Amino acid sequence: MLFGLSIGTYVFHDAVLQYFSPDANREAISKLSAATAYFSGAWLLSRMIGSALRRTSNGRRQAPRLLRELITAALFLVATVATIAMLLGQSAGGALASSGLIIAILGFAIRNVLADVLSGIALGLEAPFRIGDWVEIDGVIRGRVIEIGWRTTRLQTRNETYMILPNSEISRQKITNYSAPKRHYRASLEIVIGHGISLLQAKELLSAAVMTAELIMKSPKPDVRALSYDAEGIRFAIRYWVPNFLDEFDCRDMVLVAIDEAIRSHGLPPPYKQLKLVSEDADQT
Repeated sequence: MLFGLSIGTYVFHDAVLQYFSPDANREAISKLSAATAYFSGAWLLSRMIGSALRRTSNGRRQAPRLLRELITAALFLVATVATIAMLLGQSAGGALASSGLIIAILGFAIRNVLADVLSGIALGLEAPFRIGDWVEIDGVIRGRVIEIGWRTTRLQTRNETYMILPNSEISRQKITNYSAPKRHYRASLEIVIGHGISLLQAKELLSAAVMTAELIMKSPKPDVRALSYDAEGIRFAIRYWVPNFLDEFDCRDMVLVAIDEAIRSHGLPPPYKQLKLVSEDADQT
C-alpha cells in the first residue's frame, strides 16, 4: 500500500500540485516523492524476498536471519545511493566516488568489526550451517546454532550454556555439521578382544552384541572391521549409525555396555599385553 501510494504521488504530483498549489516547489516535491518511491520499493522487495526464503526453508533448518538482513541492507543501500545521486545531480557512480574517502577512513577505524561482518556475510551466503544445526568448530567446540548475526554466531552447548563466537574466527576453522545433509550420521569406536578366540569368532561376537544396543539405527546395519593384530589382542573398529546428535553419548554408552556383557558372558579374559621370555643355554654352541 505504501509503495503504491509513493508511486502514485511520484507519477501524479504535477497534476495534484497544479490543482491544489500551483506555486509549490515542484522540483523539491518531485525529488521527495522519488526518494519515497525508492525506499518503499526497497522495503517491498525485502519483504517479498524474506517471505520467499521462509517458504523455501526446511521446517527444521531455517534460513539464517543474516541472509535476509543482508538482502534488506543491499536493497536499502541501492535506494540510498539512488537518492543521493538524484539530490546531488550526479550519476550513481559519481555519488559512490565522492563518498569513497569517508568509507576508507571508517573501514580502517573499524577493520576488526568489518572482518567479522564480512565473515558473517560469507557464512550467510555459503550456509555451512543453519539455525538449529548441531556443529563442531575446530574439533573442540560443539553446540547447537541459536543465532547467526552480523558479527557473531551463538551456540548453545549440551550443558545449556551459550558460546558467542566471532564470525571471523569461525570462518578460519574447520566446521563439522552433524545435522546436514541428514540428521543421522555414523560414529565409531575401537575395542580390543584378547587372543582367547579367533578373529572371525570375535567379529561375530561383536556384531551380535552391537545389534542389541537399543538407540542405534538398525538400518543401515552396524559393521565390525579388524584393524590390527596387537600384542594384547585383536583391535576392531565398530561403526554404527546415530539417529541424531543428541543421542551420540547414549548410543556410545549402550554399545559399550552391550559389548562388555557379551565378552563377560562368553568368559573371555580382558585384553592384556603378553611378554614372552626366551632364555638360551649358555653352554650351547
